[in-house]
Amino acid sequence: MNIWRAVLTAWLAMAAAAAAAEPLIVIRRFEPEANLCRAGRAEQVVAVIENVTEAELTLQAILTLPQGVKELPPSGSGFTVLAGEQRTIHWRMQADSECNGELALEVLRDGKVAARSALRICFLPLLERFKVDNIPPPEPVQTEILVGAHHCPLWEADKPGMWSNVLKHPERTPALGFYAQENPEVSDWETKWAVEHGVSFFIYCWYRTAQGAPVQMRFSSAIHDALFKSRFVDSIKYTIMWENQSRGSAGVADEQDLFENLMPFWLENYFKHPSYLKLDNKPVLFVYRPEYLIQDLGSKEAVRGAFDRMRQVCREAGFNGLTILGEYRGVNPAHLGLLKDLGVDATFAYCWGIPGSPTPEQAIAKQMEYIRRTQELNVLPQVITVSQAWSGWRDEGSIWKIPPNGFELLLRQAKAFSETLPEGALGRRMLLLDNWNEWGEGHYLAPYREYGFGYLDAVRRVFAPDAGPHVDLLPEDIGFGPYDTAIRSSLQEIEQARVSARRLVTKPGFEATGLLAWWAFDEAHEATEVFDYSGHRRGGKLIKASRVAGMDSSALVCTGGCARIESCAAFSVTNGVTVSCWVKTSVAGQDQAWIVNRVQGGGESTGFRLGVMGGKPCFNVPLTAWSHTAHSSKPLPPGRWVHLAGTFDGQTIRVYMDGEECGLMERPGPMGINNFPIFLGSYVADHTAHFSGLLDEVQLYNRALSLKEIRILSDNR
Repeated sequence: MNIWRAVLTAWLAMAAAAAAAEPLIVIRRFEPEANLCRAGRAEQVVAVIENVTEAELTLQAILTLPQGVKELPPSGSGFTVLAGEQRTIHWRMQADSECNGELALEVLRDGKVAARSALRICFLPLLERFKVDNIPPPEPVQTEILVGAHHCPLWEADKPGMWSNVLKHPERTPALGFYAQENPEVSDWETKWAVEHGVSFFIYCWYRTAQGAPVQMRFSSAIHDALFKSRFVDSIKYTIMWENQSRGSAGVADEQDLFENLMPFWLENYFKHPSYLKLDNKPVLFVYRPEYLIQDLGSKEAVRGAFDRMRQVCREAGFNGLTILGEYRGVNPAHLGLLKDLGVDATFAYCWGIPGSPTPEQAIAKQMEYIRRTQELNVLPQVITVSQAWSGWRDEGSIWKIPPNGFELLLRQAKAFSETLPEGALGRRMLLLDNWNEWGEGHYLAPYREYGFGYLDAVRRVFAPDAGPHVDLLPEDIGFGPYDTAIRSSLQEIEQARVSARRLVTKPGFEATGLLAWWAFDEAHEATEVFDYSGHRRGGKLIKASRVAGMDSSALVCTGGCARIESCAAFSVTNGVTVSCWVKTSVAGQDQAWIVNRVQGGGESTGFRLGVMGGKPCFNVPLTAWSHTAHSSKPLPPGRWVHLAGTFDGQTIRVYMDGEECGLMERPGPMGINNFPIFLGSYVADHTAHFSGLLDEVQLYNRALSLKEIRILSDNR
């Protein structure tokens, strides 16, 4: 038994080491220039290839095109890339007819594959470009049942970071590109594409910024700046889903807040709007977390009474009441019973969480199982939701996707099931689609690069089978767009800053054995780059942070901002790590204040982090979710520079302060690896769990330094 355990441990260690092996090159970008390709047009493909070694490399690029696509003209593929530099390569391709398949790139060194990237793309049918003055009006199709789609309104021009997961998945690129949703023409296109495929209403996520005061909103531009100013606002219905999950800010402070602030705002801005969805003259309101209102209002009875009073307020405003739906994505009868006790009219799922990264067939079967089980429990009426995919914002947990043909099968099964519900039931009158445009989280139906209009065409075939042929227009077909100029510009600035941060710099001591990176913050005070002084080019950027005079030259000021260091394979150490730094603070008793962090949601059992808890330094190397934090026996002294270090040697976590060991914890086994960035000065960018003070001379090693080595670092003032 012990032999097999030893073998397994060794194998896991080798697998982790292989996963963490430093690459020779990185393919930074590989995709068509067009958001969505069309047959008959010459489309350009771009690749950005980066040499992350310290030597010049001679490479070869091999492009593989989908069947039915040709290169225009065939190009040479040999090139050289200097140490730490990038090379951009372009190709041109063209499809003669509608098709789809895999576009792939292999980069070879000495005849062997050094890097590979691939994505699935489609070419829409042939269509000659033509110029018009206005976007052609929508041509809605008739459906037997109301079909709604959840709408994610996170895509504003000043929030380019929202697209970070799409940058890793260029096949997800929307037909509108990385659009700014506040543009009314974006709403024009969304409405046109929706109603022409049988989607008759959107359910916009609605966010409140604070409670207990007149309403202020986040991410409201999709409704107020785009939909309300759209030429086609009368062509589609909309409703809101109250995103009240952020307790203390997104709900209500009390009943007075609900009826003096929230309800009047909803009535005047939404419920009375001619395009707001009303059934039987009742506005339809979706609530993301009805159960959270128990804390807001004090009891289940208070929530039920508030819902009844909300219905009465709507009657007094000229409606026949208010239909309230509560979100739940499970089949626990107790939770369904709770929603019933709260007084919601029906339950719905924003999405279906399916564990185990299922196959498309399994994802279809599991959703139908949830739907049937909810009905069999007979606790609360349901409005059926069908989900297309899931990845999470960082590709964490269960990841799955149903392609368009499988999604059509799911739609047919869900529609057939809805027809078995009681006559007049809300679930027989409407069906919900998850999601129109949740690009970062990995579930979306709007037209995009991988499958074009495939998902929407499936909706049209199922719910409007007699609609006949149609033509799907793109903005560029008629001389409109682009809608992503602002965000593309911001992303380009971010990339330029990343490249700039990879400059080769060193300080005395950079040749220390196992030194992976050294962030000293010694750049010019106004610089946004953070260089790596170990000579490994593992720099990063400042986010809402600044520098002042430090222990040695300059230091990072930690007041909520941070330095973000891009992930690299070398950071995924498994059997040994040391984090060393200098800190100075005037704030005693800090708690959950993270100084160097690579443990995040979605990777709670991976990585490492150094911080302060209960006023004492700590070092965390989790084995299970958030586990194994070694705490110092002494508090962090305020008012002077203090050297902190945390080490892990595959068996024991140790904490050091000013060269003395002050805490330890047994933690056998290798560390779990992840692909997260490292954040210096905070848990993540712009987070409340940040260190307050100054941070200087952060060093990261791929081994556990000895006490003697720690003392040398702490004496090096």
